[in-house]
Order: sequence, then C-alpha cells, then structure tokens
Amino acid sequence: MSIRADYHMHSHNSGDSNASMEDMIKQAISLNLKQICFTEHYDPDFVYPEGKEAIFELNTDSYLYELIGLKNKYQDQIKVLFGVELGLQAHLKREIAIYSRSYDFDFIIGSSHLCDKVDPYYPKFFEGRSEEEAHHAYFASILENVKKLPYFDVYGHLDYVLRYGPTKNDAFTYEKHQDVLDQILTHLIEEEKGIELNTSGFDRGFSEPNPYFALLKRYRELGGEIITIGSDAHDAAHIGAHFDKAEEILTACGFKYYCMYENRVPEFIKL
Repeated sequence: MSIRADYHMHSHNSGDSNASMEDMIKQAISLNLKQICFTEHYDPDFVYPEGKEAIFELNTDSYLYELIGLKNKYQDQIKVLFGVELGLQAHLKREIAIYSRSYDFDFIIGSSHLCDKVDPYYPKFFEGRSEEEAHHAYFASILENVKKLPYFDVYGHLDYVLRYGPTKNDAFTYEKHQDVLDQILTHLIEEEKGIELNTSGFDRGFSEPNPYFALLKRYRELGGEIITIGSDAHDAAHIGAHFDKAEEILTACGFKYYCMYENRVPEFIKL
C-alpha cells in the first residue's frame, strides 16, 4: 500500500470523540504512516436538536497547544500536522474568513453538516419530500458554499447526505444530480480546490467510500487532481482504515497521485 498519510481524524478536542491525541499518533506510527493531520470539528452556528450538546465547538488555542507538544515529541517518527474540519454555511462568510486566517493551519477541510439549518443525520431532514429532492437540496447548498466560501483546501465527504437517508445510497445515481454535481466539481477544479476520499463509509456498512466511486471518477474526468485520503477516525483503532481499498479505487478512477499538505500547499505523492 502506497498511501502513508491520513488527513481526516478527530481527537478529544472534537466534541464527538474521546480519543487521546497521543494514542492516535502512536497508532499511526505503528501503521508506518509518514504524516497525519488532525482535523478537529469547528462548525459555527450549528443548529442542535433539543437536548443535544454543542459538540461542534472547538477551543482552537487549547487544541493547538496540545498538538505542538506532541508534534515535537514525535517529530523523529512522524509528521503531525495542524488542521480543522470547518463547517461551511453561506451566511457565515465573514466569520469563517476571519477564523481561517487567524491560525497557521496546514490544512482545512470544508464540509457541510447542515443544509437549511438541518443536519441530514436526523430524519427531519428527509420529512415531507422525496429522498431525491432532499439529496438535491443538499448538493445545491454545497454549490452555494463553494462559490461563496473559498476558505478551505478540500471538500470533505461531499456526499455526506447519502449516509443517512431512508434508503441510504440505494436510490442514488450521479446522473440524477449531474447538473449540480458537475457545477460543484468544475468550480472546485477551477479554484484549485480538491476533494477527499473518506474511507469511513466502509465502516458504516457501505460498499463504497464517501464520495462514491461515480463522483470520484467524474471529478477526475473533469480534470480534478487534488485528492486527500482520510479515515475520519474518531478513535485510534480506525486510523488508516481501508486505505488499501482507497488506493484501488483511486487507481480505477484514473488518479496517479494523492496529496499531502503543509502550510495550505499540496504536495503530490505518487500512488
């Protein structure tokens, strides 16, 4: 396996994880990874259902302080990078612009956990409309985000909505949403932004990653080259999971390289 970098992971600094950063680093070293990037959740103005805790807030200063100490401790064994998964909503343009420039991030994932202030994780998102209509609304919101909010390096789990629908991915085809998906991918390519191959779909019982093979292949067909690999691990056990499958999928889609980042600049690594 040639992939030696995991660029999507969450420790206890993210509200939906209890993982020790040091344990995650040790696990990555044991897997012979060369680089990892912590991408803790920061999702401003997230709308929580009643009774749910505010898990997508982030104390970035505390996170960075801990990371620097561990980065130095393990610098002879692995490169540990400073990233964030930034929840994008079009009305937050000013706040997200300021935040993204307030720290010297190595890497920023843009992601959409909300569409019209509802998380597709909850059944409410799909109520009162067909699954296809819900999917289209979600993708339309991403198109608005990528056009208004250029404060990221790659877009993460671009088809996140497919994880939680009534039929999951059974009813989805790229062709049903090609009009909006082609616009998203074309805009990302034109702006020199990438996408990620997120392997956590395999752990959720799917036969494909996020985004699905058809979307990855179309990105490459349109000229897209910037792609990172992330496990979306929320504990040490899932770091680097299914990277062998990721390599096979990327090769089948026509990719020759994957990317690592430092100081927001991509480095292309041969598969």
